[in-house]
Amino acid sequence: MADGLLGPAEVRAVAASLGVHPTKQLGQNFLHDPNTIRRIVRTAALAESDVALEVGPGLGSLTLGLLGAVAHVTAVEIDPVLAAALPATVAARTGDAGRLTVLAADALRIASVPDPQPTALVANLPYNVAVPVVLHLLEILPTLRTGLVMVQAEVAERLAASPGSRTYGVPSVKAAWYADVRRAGAIPRAVFWPVPNVDSGLVSFTRREPPPGDRAATFAVIDAAFAQRRKTLRAALASWAGSAPAAEAALRAAGVDPGLRGEALGVRAYARIAQCRPDRP
Repeated sequence: MADGLLGPAEVRAVAASLGVHPTKQLGQNFLHDPNTIRRIVRTAALAESDVALEVGPGLGSLTLGLLGAVAHVTAVEIDPVLAAALPATVAARTGDAGRLTVLAADALRIASVPDPQPTALVANLPYNVAVPVVLHLLEILPTLRTGLVMVQAEVAERLAASPGSRTYGVPSVKAAWYADVRRAGAIPRAVFWPVPNVDSGLVSFTRREPPPGDRAATFAVIDAAFAQRRKTLRAALASWAGSAPAAEAALRAAGVDPGLRGEALGVRAYARIAQCRPDRP
């Protein structure tokens, strides 16, 4: 390709040269459409000074697109063969691998990344770990200000859902602790190799200040509320508070109707409830 991006033939050639066969276990569906890569990079609205964090770079399709738009790319790849090969692919296609850092690691287990610190998360995430990866990285990397991730379409709906909607749940509320999250478009199945059996979507986020309160305490309330989402908050939070009357007292102190269900509340309401938890023995 004129801009160094990988097309379908190049993706298969790189995979063949490495002896790589995509596996469902690692959620490997490799992007092979340059126009989709350009669309993702454009939608991410990256600045030339940005440092992009990519999770699951695979054969390097999106990595090459990102390197054409930002100052540096840090790529986290769990497959050691792919991680080892990525710098050579970048060097061969661009003549410059100096702006690339590759970490052979599980993104869910890293506690930090080397400098330069990332400012934008842009990734084609494995479907089975997309939500925990996003939440983990937002927690440990406060320099991440924006992001655009490609995930299963249903996951995209859940991450970006608003209170009261059918798909609103734990991922929606926890993501909202860190950022404003919104849908950013659909991705056709045909741009992947192998072709997945699910639809994909883009989710965009912009970091903002979290609500007042403690994150872990707030997340505990969220987990309790949605563990029994058909119950009223008074009933669902009984174990968390110690009893149903104690849950009702905490809810009323937080200005929340105990008769509501968990899907009715935004993250700020959950933060208030967490602050009103009664002392327990």
